[in-house]
Amino acid sequence: MNIDDLIERMTPAIYQNLRQSLERGKWPNGVALTQEQRDITLRALIVYEYKYVEASERIGYMPQQCKGMTPETADTSDTIIRFKD
Repeated sequence: MNIDDLIERMTPAIYQNLRQSLERGKWPNGVALTQEQRDITLRALIVYEYKYVEASERIGYMPQQCKGMTPETADTSDTIIRFKD
């Protein structure tokens, strides 16, 4: 199963479970996530959020406009993150 298949099968409940596990650093049963599990979970969440979650609700969201920046000078271009397979 590749990442796209995983994302297509992920329900909102699974998404929430994974997000909470990543935030807490442990699975619901209390077992700590390994670094590899954190990496895979974060990758899956980013891809899922890109497809199904409003930008302002995504992990790591930051408003485009910073202090002292006007809408005319803000960079509003989308950045695409490429993952190694």
